[in-house]
Amino acid sequence: MNNSAMNLNRTEFGDPQNSGNVISENEAFELLHAWVENEKLIAHMRQVGHLMRSYAKEKAYSEDVQHKWFLAGLLHDADWEKWPETHCNKIVEELEDRNIDPEIIRAIASHGPKYFGVDPKTEMDKMLYAFDELSGLIHAYSLMRPNGYEGMEVKGVKKRLKDKTFAAQVSREDIADACERAEISLDDLIQFIVRHQIDALS
Repeated sequence: MNNSAMNLNRTEFGDPQNSGNVISENEAFELLHAWVENEKLIAHMRQVGHLMRSYAKEKAYSEDVQHKWFLAGLLHDADWEKWPETHCNKIVEELEDRNIDPEIIRAIASHGPKYFGVDPKTEMDKMLYAFDELSGLIHAYSLMRPNGYEGMEVKGVKKRLKDKTFAAQVSREDIADACERAEISLDDLIQFIVRHQIDALS
């Protein structure tokens, strides 16, 4: 993976005058399906979008804010399949061209700080970064369990985290960094994902 090609080389995204501008859920899925064919990748983005919206809902944020969080999660990896070497560049440019709220664009731009060179600053930024990697590992764990997410415990997830051969592509370093930045314990983050991710694909 060529980190330098992914580096966005900037920290400002979108136009502040576009604050509040969003696309509908249907439009977001149209973009997703136009760019992505891999069903596992689509499922991952749906799961992260669901987690983001669920978190904003638990925080009692408005429906408009919940939708912004959802869009950031749903579209964060939209360009990964077609343009893996410059991942994040294409989706950032696409959303800027569509005059989308810069908060959404910045959250997407900062979901991999060591790759894209953008530090998560806002709560939306930090939670997208936190959900991304751990969501994938927990879903992989659910697929090997007879009852999937049902009865899944924190200790089981943490055991898989310690096993570096399990879901080896998942960065344990990024998960630890994300938890620290979001000021959330690993246990709480695991519990939230397990509780909500079960409903993401229904």
